[in-house]
Amino acid sequence: MSTLSKRTTIYLDPDMHRALQHKAFETSRSLSDLVNDAVKSSLAEDAEDLAAFEDRVHEPLITYEALLKELKANGRL
Repeated sequence: MSTLSKRTTIYLDPDMHRALQHKAFETSRSLSDLVNDAVKSSLAEDAEDLAAFEDRVHEPLITYEALLKELKANGRL
């Protein structure tokens, strides 16, 4: 753990906590490492989603109804 790490308290569902403890034991890693990796992964996924939205910002919008109509017209529904 980095000397710049911040301490915090989190509350986990008891079953999640037990599963996390087992994973930590099986992988010889700390609970903190596992939680930090999960948070990093979640934030990275959010960043990817935001980048994808930004890439598509200029695409034309289509309503759900129009999409269904188009799919039916193309024989895909």
